[in-house]
Amino acid sequence: MGRRSFLGLGAALTGSLAVGGKTAIADPAPESPPADAPWSQSIGAGVVERPYGRPADTEASVIRRNVPWLTASAESSVSFSPLQDLHGIITPNGLFFERHHAGRPDIDPAQHKFMIHGLVERPLLLSMKDILRFPSVSRIHFIECPANGGMNWRAAQMNSLQFSHGMVSCAEWTGVKLSTLLEEVGLKKEAKWAMVEGADGAHMNRSLPLDKCLDDCLVVYAQNGEALRPEQGYPLRLVVPGWEGNVNIKWLRRIKLGEKPWHTREETSKYTDLMPDGTSRGFTWLIDAKSVVTFPCPEKPLDGPGIYEIRGLAWTGNGKVKRVDVSMDGGVNWHTARLHEPVLSKALTRFSLPWRWDGRPALVASRVIDETGYVQPTIAQLRAQRGSNSVYHNNSIQTWQVKPDGSVFNVQLA
Repeated sequence: MGRRSFLGLGAALTGSLAVGGKTAIADPAPESPPADAPWSQSIGAGVVERPYGRPADTEASVIRRNVPWLTASAESSVSFSPLQDLHGIITPNGLFFERHHAGRPDIDPAQHKFMIHGLVERPLLLSMKDILRFPSVSRIHFIECPANGGMNWRAAQMNSLQFSHGMVSCAEWTGVKLSTLLEEVGLKKEAKWAMVEGADGAHMNRSLPLDKCLDDCLVVYAQNGEALRPEQGYPLRLVVPGWEGNVNIKWLRRIKLGEKPWHTREETSKYTDLMPDGTSRGFTWLIDAKSVVTFPCPEKPLDGPGIYEIRGLAWTGNGKVKRVDVSMDGGVNWHTARLHEPVLSKALTRFSLPWRWDGRPALVASRVIDETGYVQPTIAQLRAQRGSNSVYHNNSIQTWQVKPDGSVFNVQLA
């Protein structure tokens, strides 16, 4: 979209909001090119100066971060991806959020074994070399921790996009279809469930229904074109597209087939949704549709009145994002945003909307509608269903308050 059409579309879409403020988004072009900078007057470093590349030194602040008081120790904790600094739908491997239950194990792939057993005809114990011989596939999918946004259940906390929404990331995963491996072992007719387990110190494990295992689950060894990083499950992990992050077991060591779920610690005392009457919902795997505006946000305020592009991300475990609406007045009026290609199933989707900000207070929010017709709810709608004591699956509409000085704050609307 050129500058002229961007300005015109911004005015058309924002209607009465497009009053006052600047009309230019760049300084007038000079009559001659800018003078050479120092880096244009010398020879740079050679091709092997950095055998494994790294970001520019000026991007050193773009890192994962944690909240020290959130958990008792860093070994059973989470780091947050810097969504405010990312572009596109693919999260770089070094910025993909972390969640560990017993720290990050350092595994020798030559010694790592993966077992499939239980209600199968031919139990298998596979080495990494064995797994690499199977037909491979690559898929782009997001992974989101179900606790993403959990700190906002009772009230708006953490004035930060990174800390409020940074437990979601998206990557291209390469590996073997789990259905291919299950076909290799042969399923007995009694098999209805699978218990998946990791090789970390917690032996993190979860029960999965067999139908999902045969649908779109992947046993992966590569992420974004390179081997998995240790914090992402090297040398082998499970990817369960569209379902909560904790079932995407890292450092995968075995899958056991059985007739019933195992009701492990991580699906009884943990990862259940507390209801107002004190009961808990179990096996709430699906990630419902969710979106968030990534600009403006608390880390990325506005630099005075003028033309901007509101940007954000949307995703759903139900398949594809169908539409995203953006509001600048706290949900009184909504404007349909542009979805950026590619729009993939169970992957992050970019959206944007031109906006002429006039310098007055604003309440910027987004809501997504997925291909099933599901509409992202407000926090009031979620609390009406589950109260305010829940921790998991907060997919409510996020509102950013923009103040006249351009600063941005995390708020909740009644």
